[in-house]
Formats: sequence, structure tokens, C-alpha cells
Amino acid sequence: MIEYRPTASVGAGVETHVESTRSSLDGGTAGLSVRLFGPLTVVRDGATVQLPASRKLRALFAYLALAPHPVGRSRLCELLWDVPNDPRGELRWCLSKLRGILDDPARVETSDDTVALDLGGSFVDAIDIASAAAKGVETLDLERLQALSEQFAGDFLEGLEIDRSPYFMSWVTAQRRRFSSCHAAILEHLVNNLPAGSGRVSAHIEKWLAQAPFDGRAHVALLENLARRGQIGACEDHLAAAALLFQSEDLDFAPVRDAWRAIKERPSVATPCARSMVALTPPVALAEPDAVPLRRASLAVMPFVEEAGIGLPRGGLADGFTHDIITRLAKLRDFFVIARGSVFALAERNIAPEDAGRRLNVDYVATGTVRSQPGRVVVSIELVEVRTARIVWAETFERRPDDVFAVLDEIGNAIVSSISNEIETVERNRAMLKAPNSLNAWEAYHRGLWHMYRFTRTENEQARHFFDMALKLDPTFARAYAGLSFTHWQSAFQRWGDRDQESALAFEAAGQSLLVDDHNPAAHWAMGRALWLRGEQDGSLIELERAVDLSPNFALGHYALSFVHSQSGDPKSAIGSSDHSRHLSPFDPLLFGMLGSRAMALARLGQFDEAAEWALKAAARPNAHVIILAIAAHCLALAGRQDEARNFAAALRKTHPSYCADDFIGTFRFEPDAEALFRQGARRIGLG
Repeated sequence: MIEYRPTASVGAGVETHVESTRSSLDGGTAGLSVRLFGPLTVVRDGATVQLPASRKLRALFAYLALAPHPVGRSRLCELLWDVPNDPRGELRWCLSKLRGILDDPARVETSDDTVALDLGGSFVDAIDIASAAAKGVETLDLERLQALSEQFAGDFLEGLEIDRSPYFMSWVTAQRRRFSSCHAAILEHLVNNLPAGSGRVSAHIEKWLAQAPFDGRAHVALLENLARRGQIGACEDHLAAAALLFQSEDLDFAPVRDAWRAIKERPSVATPCARSMVALTPPVALAEPDAVPLRRASLAVMPFVEEAGIGLPRGGLADGFTHDIITRLAKLRDFFVIARGSVFALAERNIAPEDAGRRLNVDYVATGTVRSQPGRVVVSIELVEVRTARIVWAETFERRPDDVFAVLDEIGNAIVSSISNEIETVERNRAMLKAPNSLNAWEAYHRGLWHMYRFTRTENEQARHFFDMALKLDPTFARAYAGLSFTHWQSAFQRWGDRDQESALAFEAAGQSLLVDDHNPAAHWAMGRALWLRGEQDGSLIELERAVDLSPNFALGHYALSFVHSQSGDPKSAIGSSDHSRHLSPFDPLLFGMLGSRAMALARLGQFDEAAEWALKAAARPNAHVIILAIAAHCLALAGRQDEARNFAAALRKTHPSYCADDFIGTFRFEPDAEALFRQGARRIGLG
């Protein structure tokens, strides 16, 4: 089994103790204030504290200030001392000095050979910024954004370099990169949201360009700002200089040049900067070159780093993970995935992942490390939303390295499915916050998903409306056709409309999805389900097998196979497919169906007690509909748990007063033996 552990990296981890840190800009005239941007500064009761000259003491202070958990003394010695005569003695000296610096010696906590700083009630600029980034800078008002921007008084731990302390310098470099990305995100949101005529916009754009000189949106913002003030000559000069800059890094400058043409062609340039940003096209170095050139979410998976192989040639386990994950994500065809060549080329030039995301103009960047330890392989990964510098998802996976291919497959499955689910969730939630008449095709599709996963008749109609909207905006959107097919399938399955008519519409929409993109697993998934509605089981299984062949990580394809096999196919295959779909997507909105299919398959195998337990798990899901309750009633009855079964039967008849075995049997396509079995269960609880 793979073990999942939250990643305890600084930037994500500081959120765990930020609630105890006062989020005021100046820290007040009383108490403690620590500034890590610019030279390390400590202010106590309004007076700046004179710090000892020791660089290692300052480094220790900064590291402990941001550490989300107590740190072992051995780790601190390894971090800062390169085999001195008495590293623990030097650490004790530093800790004694820290007690004198802080307003309360008890803030330095030492227990069980670990060290921690208690900074409750104090202000730490880096923690304040990290907390804002963790929550999402897009959620902050202009005043808060401005206050955060002013906290960047210099580089993180400016001037603090320690020779022969590679682990500490690696940590500092990572924090500088992370906070630089946060600063760029804050500046971008300020530029996009300040009034067009604000005098502060120009200064923010200049800082944004300094933080992210290869971010095309920053250059477009500058051109827009200059054009608004009639400085066309300055625009042309900047365009020429920026083109040379991009050319020196072999980056595509065409989107910026196209945006400038659009700005010049407008009759008026009095449009807010944010609106010019849409002129930037999606990434051009994509794994799916034939994809529709309309706005979709985009992702760059940066090459994983093999910690044990720093400085060695590439090609180890870390590169294997990177190649495998990029390929699997591209096969899902959910979003744009940057091609391998582009991300490896940037990594070879030591471009930081956050900077790479802005250079590639993607929405998300995934980064990871691979660490081989005695008896296990540890893979840590983060998914970052580029424009907000927010860590969307972070996880650590561990596995025994008995079989390197099993490591690649099992951990790779978990990573790919998690990335896909997290991006879909973020995009779905973002679409819900926008006005319906302002949605583009991608957003309308995700708005449709949000309603579709509510599993009620009214919400299903809303989902159909938004899928139709997406297809009007983009008639080549295969996933939107698949979503539309699902709404008709749901209407037929739940008997919310004429079953034959809804089945025909589900089949028609699935066919359109296949015509648009025959290599999209969702298109074959939709067709497989539509064929099941029509009673064509063999054709249904062929389409569903095609879906998982195209993308082995397509959880819904495995679930649909389980669904079909659980009724009239191989029940053991149904159980295997159900388990695999849940492994790929453990928090899937259709989890109740995965559990319910497993329950029906177990019942067909005569394992009634197990079937009842799995049916109860399905019914306990918050979005489980009445058919799942019916599965629970029948499985509990077969297991001899009549009282519980009758409770579910009563709940069914509250909604459907005449519900009986014929309704249950008519919903599915059971083989004769399975039909007889479930009728037997129905008779035991008065549904026969």
C-alpha cells in the first residue's frame, strides 16, 4: 500500500501556526516584530534589537521562525554546521543568544531533543505573506494587497549567505523563489484590480516586471498602461527591447506582439489592464498540438528532482516519474499539458518552477522530489496555481522499492488522479463565482459539472443548460458533449423524463463527442453508458474498455465498467474495477456509485454480509440518490438485516410512494439469476 502524508514544506506548512501570529503590518509599538525581507530585523517594544554578528545565529532564527513543526537538533546541526568540533555546543550558544533577543526567553522551546520558536502574538512578515498566499491572493481586497506588497522591502534574508552550508542555502534559495512568485502574484492582482487611472499602477507594473521579466502578461500590462497615456513611442521601444529579451531565452514573443496589435487597433485604450490580458493565447508548446485554441486550464509538470542525485546526469527515477506523469495527464485530455521538451529545457537552465510557469503562461505548475531511503522511496509533490502563487495541493507518497515499475505505476496513478481532481475542483469552484453571462466555454463546462454532481432533477437541468452554453461557445468541446450526454443518461436512469427519448439524446451527444475527439476517454465513456441504456451490453463494454485503454488513469471509465459488470457481467471484474476507480479517485463525486456497484457484485457472488456493508457506505455519501438507497435496502434484506432494510424502504416510499421491486429491476439490466436474487430480497421487506 502507498502511504499518503501531508507535505511539511515551508510556504505550505507555515499556515499551520499562522493563526497565532498577529497579521498587522507594523507589529505595533509594543510586542515583537520580525522582518525577514531585507536584512533580518527584530523590533521589540518599538525599538530595533541589536543582533549578534553571527550569520549562523541569524540563519537559525529565520529557519525556526518559519518551521511549521519543532526541528530536531541533529537536523539543525546538519543544516548549519559542516562538521565543527562541537556542533551541538555551537547550537546551544545560538539558542542562548536567541533567548536574549526575544521578549520572552520561554519563546525558545526545547524538548525531546527538538527546538521550536513560539511566536504567538508577534508579527512575522514572511508568515503574514505565506498565509495570504495559502488562502489565495485573489480573495484579498486592494488595501490588503497593497499592505502585503509593501512588506517586500528586499530579498528574503537579504545579504545572508553562509559558505559551506549547502542545505541552508538550498532552503534560502527555495524560499526566495517562492516569495518572489508570491510578490509577482500580488503585484499582478493589484495591476488588474486598481482603477485604470490610478497613479500606483505604473509602479506596480515596474515591480512586476522586475520580479517576472519573462511574464508576457506583465509586458502587456505595461504596453496597455503606456498606450492609455498616449506614449505609443515608448510602447514601440519597450516592445523591441522585450522581443530581444525573449529571443535571448528562446521564448515565444508572439502572444505579446499580438496583444500589442489588438491594443493599437482599439478605438479607445481606456480599458482596464486586466481586460487586455485575455489577448494572450494559451501555451504553444503543448502535449496535445491538435487541441482547440480556446481557453482551457493549462499545466506544466516540471522535472522532478532526485535528492540523492544532485549534480549527477539526468535519467534516473525522478525523470521516469516526470515522463510518466506528463504522458498520463496528456492522455486524460482534460487540459493543456506542456510538452516534455519545453519543461526539461527550462529545468536545464535552472529556471525556478514558479518562474517557468509564468514564462510558459500556464495556470498550474507541478513540482516534485524523489528521495531513495533504505527500504523505501519517498515522493513529495506540490501543485501551485501560478497566477496566485497558491499551493493547491501537496502530498508525500511512500512505498517500499521492491519493484521500481510498481513504484512508478502506483505512485504515478495517485499523483495523476490527484492533480486532475484538484484542478477540476479549483476550476469548478472558480466558475461558480462568475456571473453566468460572463462564462467562456471552459468555465461554462465546469459550471455544468458543479450542477451535474448535485444529482437532483433541477440541478441536472441546470447542468444541461451550461453544457449547451459551452457547446455554443465551442462546438468542438468533446468533454462538454460527454457532460451533456451524462445529463440525458441521468434523466433516463432516474426516470426524470421519457426513458427512450432521453436514451436517444444521450446516445446522440455521445456520438458528437466521439466525432469531435475519438481519442478522448470521456467520449468513449459517454458512448459506453449510452449503449448500456439501449441494452447493447457488448458494445457498451467495448467502448468502456477503449476509454481506459486510452487513459488508464480515467477513474470514471473504470467505474462504468464496474457498473455494467455488477449487473450482468463478471461480478469479480466489477469488484476489481470498482476498487481501481476508488484508488484513482478516492473523493470522486460519483463515489456512491463505485461503492454501490461493488455491493451489487458482492450480492451476486452470495457474499451478502459484505454487500450490505458496502451498500451502507454508498448510502452514507452526502450526494447519494434514491437508487443508491434502493441498493442498500435490497442488499441489507439479502443479508438478513430486515429492520435496517425496512428503514431504507420507508425512506424510498417517502419520495416514491409506490416504489417496488419492478422499479428497482427496471432501473438496471440484471441477468436472470441476479434479477431473481434481488426480487427475493424485495419480498422480505415488502417491496416485492
